[in-house]
Amino acid sequence: MTTIATICARGGSTGIPGKNIKPLLGKPLIVWTIEQARACPSIDNVFVSTDCEDIATVARDCGADVPFIRPAELATSTAAKLPVIRHLVDHVKKSGLEITTIVDLDPTSPLRDTADIEACLDLLGPGVDVVITGYESDKSPYFNMVEPVSGGGFNLVKSLSASVGRRQDAPPVYAMNASIYVWWEKTLDSGLFGPRTKLHIMPRERSIDIDSPIDFELVELFMRKKSVP
Repeated sequence: MTTIATICARGGSTGIPGKNIKPLLGKPLIVWTIEQARACPSIDNVFVSTDCEDIATVARDCGADVPFIRPAELATSTAAKLPVIRHLVDHVKKSGLEITTIVDLDPTSPLRDTADIEACLDLLGPGVDVVITGYESDKSPYFNMVEPVSGGGFNLVKSLSASVGRRQDAPPVYAMNASIYVWWEKTLDSGLFGPRTKLHIMPRERSIDIDSPIDFELVELFMRKKSVP
């Protein structure tokens, strides 16, 4: 049984140019995720898919395997992530490695712990196709999330037979944090959602996904806080 980590890192970024190798407390951003993957006892190999030679060089220097430069058609801002992971997995399989489990780690979510990765792997048992991660949402579609309706006006995204007076009284909902995804290799093409999906709940302070300069500043703040004895 072989468990691989996949890390998908495009060179293009509109919110933060060069985001994936932008220094974060002295290390290129992607390095934090590569080091987490390499420190995880359950992960056997770490592979990076990128369209950028600079990212590839940083990843290789940190001990990750970058088997190719990603094709341009899989490196656009509109390219879906699952085909990118499948492309990488199929390439690795052709080299002779028999893959049992895939752990995808987003380089823009460096606040995760190795324990979060191991917990996700533990959840991938019989009858489970995929494990996703998220945190308890502070907004609820039953209470304070609205959408436009035909003819004008807004309604709650979801309604119950009885109105909800407090968010705490609404059914629990979770916001995905895009930090960790785990599949069996044989269930990779099944997608993310359904009755065979499990959720690993992470705290809000480990769930920031860097998409803008303010996110980068918040991550730096939390990392500095963690490093203080």
